[in-house]
Amino acid sequence: MKYSYIKARKKSVFSSELQLLFSFFSITLFMLFLTYLFLVFKDYRFEQNTREIIEKRAELESSTTNMKAQITFIEKEVLLSERINTKNTVLKDSIANLFDLVPQRITLSEASLLKNGLILYGITPNKDVYNFMLQAPLRSIFHRTYSSFYPAPNGWLKFVSTNYIDEDELALESPDFNKEEESDYED
Repeated sequence: MKYSYIKARKKSVFSSELQLLFSFFSITLFMLFLTYLFLVFKDYRFEQNTREIIEKRAELESSTTNMKAQITFIEKEVLLSERINTKNTVLKDSIANLFDLVPQRITLSEASLLKNGLILYGITPNKDVYNFMLQAPLRSIFHRTYSSFYPAPNGWLKFVSTNYIDEDELALESPDFNKEEESDYED
């Protein structure tokens, strides 16, 4: 006699519900393992990026210090060029004033600028023209003035005028000027 309308099945330990449960657990564990690997990889990349950023930062800091050093060097060079330009302008104006100082009757053949003086070579019609027209202005500028005259073949007189500014008196007049002038000649 049969009491059931369905046929008996074999019973196994792994039922379909248990297989479904194992598959969900295995998928979950696999996803957790993949998440762990992903996080380990991201942590490694983060540390690597951090090291690269620190190296770049060190390079940028060294380059900024180099740039700052170059900027200060360029600023010093600009100041030096401005000072030289100013001195050249003053020297040019002084030379122009010197040639304006020479009257038309006196002809200069050579002018030598010294650190603290001036030597003029030239020709004059006579000593009086030289004394009144050139030596008087030179004496107002320089502290010591010496003149030597030699006869020229055309009847005029050749002259050599040496003019000096005393450094002691120059130092008393403006001490900063003397220090700057000495430092320029050392360079």
